[in-house]
Amino acid sequence: MKGVVSICCFVSLLLLQATGEEEVEDVPYALRDKTHIEETLRLATDDKSGDYTAALQKLRKIYHSAIKPMEQAYKYNELRQHEISAYPGRNLGDSGTDGEITSKPMVLFLGPWSVGKSSMINYLLGLQNSPYQLYTGAEPTTSEFTVIMHGEKIRSVEGIVMAADSSRSFSPLEKFGQNFLEKLIGVEMPHKLLERVTFVDTPGIIENRKQQERGYPFNDVCQWFIDRADLIFVVFDPTKLDVGLELEMLFRQLKGRESQIRIILNKADNLATQDLMRVYGALFWSLAPLINVTEPPRVYVSSFWPYDYAPDTSRELFKREEISLLEDLNQVIENRLENKIAFIRQHGIRVRIHALLVDRYVQTYNDKMSYFSDPELVFKEILDDPDKFYIFKSILAKTNVSKFDLPNRDAYRDFFGVNAITSFKPLTTQCSYMGGCLLGKIEKAITDELPALLSSINSDKQPGLTSCEATGCDEKPKNRYRKN
Repeated sequence: MKGVVSICCFVSLLLLQATGEEEVEDVPYALRDKTHIEETLRLATDDKSGDYTAALQKLRKIYHSAIKPMEQAYKYNELRQHEISAYPGRNLGDSGTDGEITSKPMVLFLGPWSVGKSSMINYLLGLQNSPYQLYTGAEPTTSEFTVIMHGEKIRSVEGIVMAADSSRSFSPLEKFGQNFLEKLIGVEMPHKLLERVTFVDTPGIIENRKQQERGYPFNDVCQWFIDRADLIFVVFDPTKLDVGLELEMLFRQLKGRESQIRIILNKADNLATQDLMRVYGALFWSLAPLINVTEPPRVYVSSFWPYDYAPDTSRELFKREEISLLEDLNQVIENRLENKIAFIRQHGIRVRIHALLVDRYVQTYNDKMSYFSDPELVFKEILDDPDKFYIFKSILAKTNVSKFDLPNRDAYRDFFGVNAITSFKPLTTQCSYMGGCLLGKIEKAITDELPALLSSINSDKQPGLTSCEATGCDEKPKNRYRKN
């Protein structure tokens, strides 16, 4: 009976909203206090935009002067795409590099249909009951990929416009075709949170729908966003815990991204405590075969929408869970610059390894060639058995090269299949009087410039113990191991 009354009350709320009536005193769903959102995400504090912009400019300068020339000289972006990334799966050369470097952290919402993904975004941004709220409902409502980002005024941006604008870093989405671009929508609005993060709402997973009915490669598009997301919210509700083929495929795509996944059991206040415990266990049971990690994933249990929790439910628990999730989001925002520098450095390491490998292939080819040799047969022998010529082993002797960072050997079979070995010059010839050597510049960026930039940011956050607060300006630090 209680469930029937709740449904009737909710229907009454929807009718009042539809008719535009102003009196809401009779509606049992009161709006929830949201001050904890602003406090946890520190939206009231001033962001050090000047320092942040200056650091980004330094990062961009290091990339353009030290890393990008090596990329272009050895055609790094033509190596297999999943191995060319500043972020896992991200290709800096796909779309304007400046757009990639300056892009905000991306939060991706995934999950079955009608579990509250759009409602959660409306709640975090305070869009409920406004003309700009994302459409929600009990039926499958979101059929588009919606990118919610910061702008000076509220407006929508068509997918074809987003793909054409290299400053937004969405240009690679053109490869998924016009049908997909018609399902891509951008929404710009002035909001403090969107100054620091970008949200992406996705179509809900419908297990009885065939992939071809969407009209575009849904899994490939999801993979593109997964590879670029800094935080991934996978949302469920108590009525949709079954795992079908499409959801199973989604979790296969999330392999290797477990540290960025946050699983959310939404609409938890619809259940009594005992029923909620059963649903929580059932969710773990369903996901256990899909997430093959030693440590079980963190599941956040709450109700993410603007209205108050249902009576006689664990409202304190739900609020604590919500604050924990917001703290995770805030951590991603706070560390966005450090993560960018670290990933760009990792990208530089991979570019350097690629250049060293190509250089080794070139040297071996030149050493093997003679006046009577067949160029194709000589290089085919090198490609077929690179270990015979110590191609990869010789690279491991170099500084800052780990065997775990070496690309797959088959990647170079594909790479040299479209790039002739004779089109590359040895590294020793890639030098100029004014600009220096490409190898020296990228090694300096990896070992000196990028770590120094990262240290300068961390020192601003946490001053070292050399300050007056630590030892006193006129006092020498005491040696606690020395006897007086």
